[in-house]
Amino acid sequence: MKRHSPTAAKQRGMAIISALLIAAVVAVLAGSMLTRQTVFTRSLEAEQLRVQGQWLLQAGLERSRQMLWEARQKDVLTRLDQPWARAQGGGVESRIEDEQGKFNLRNLVNRDRDQADAEQLQSFERLCRTMGVDPAVSRRISQRVIASYIAPAKYPMLRSLDDLAGLEGLDPLLLQRMHAYISVLPANTWVNGNTASAEVLSAVVPQLSLSQAQGLVAERNNGQWFINRGDFVNRLHLPQVAVDSVQVGITSEWFRVQGQARREQRRVTMDALLHRPEDRQPQVIWSRVGV
Repeated sequence: MKRHSPTAAKQRGMAIISALLIAAVVAVLAGSMLTRQTVFTRSLEAEQLRVQGQWLLQAGLERSRQMLWEARQKDVLTRLDQPWARAQGGGVESRIEDEQGKFNLRNLVNRDRDQADAEQLQSFERLCRTMGVDPAVSRRISQRVIASYIAPAKYPMLRSLDDLAGLEGLDPLLLQRMHAYISVLPANTWVNGNTASAEVLSAVVPQLSLSQAQGLVAERNNGQWFINRGDFVNRLHLPQVAVDSVQVGITSEWFRVQGQARREQRRVTMDALLHRPEDRQPQVIWSRVGV
């Protein structure tokens, strides 16, 4: 009978163990490579979906520009019954908001005099009271805005209301609610009486109560649009209010476009500010894309 020496058996055992170790290492390396390949593939797919969504949003933005331009060509008035004011569906969900239907924080500073505007400050405080904003918070907002525009400026100029995030007492929910009534525009503006809410109108017209403003807005939204500033003042039924003292107009130049595109499980958003002068198509002042 042939005997196997202990040394040979030991060598065979070591060879088997080595083979198993090599197989295990190969399996780990193969699994790691497969994982990296899967991650890379998913990243590539996500980037492709993001780019596709971005292109869809860009197309939607161009469509919004065209809608605003066509509305301006057809009617000098800016009203909420015009096509641009309806939400857009299809491949991209988007909406256009008239930023001049809101209180413009830029108005808190008189650009010509480079100082705070007392009347606009009072209007802003009235609006904040109507919204139930703590007076201390409204004062901090005013101080932040003024410090951004009056030389020497202590803070960068505001681009949007979101730049106030983090201000003491201004929680995210309140900031989100303020978007419906307050805007930040690059220039001083009037409020559009044909698109403003009752809250904003009662704030910018000192002697107009909220209930009166609500009645005025209901009348307006039933089709009795204001044709000029004189028409607006006459329908206030406040004989003591002079036409020149009311900073309310019937047209708008500033609009905000917000949209989102969904590609499979990917969502891409866009936020943009448009300026629509009287004599040319709306221009994109700024835009930002997020995922």
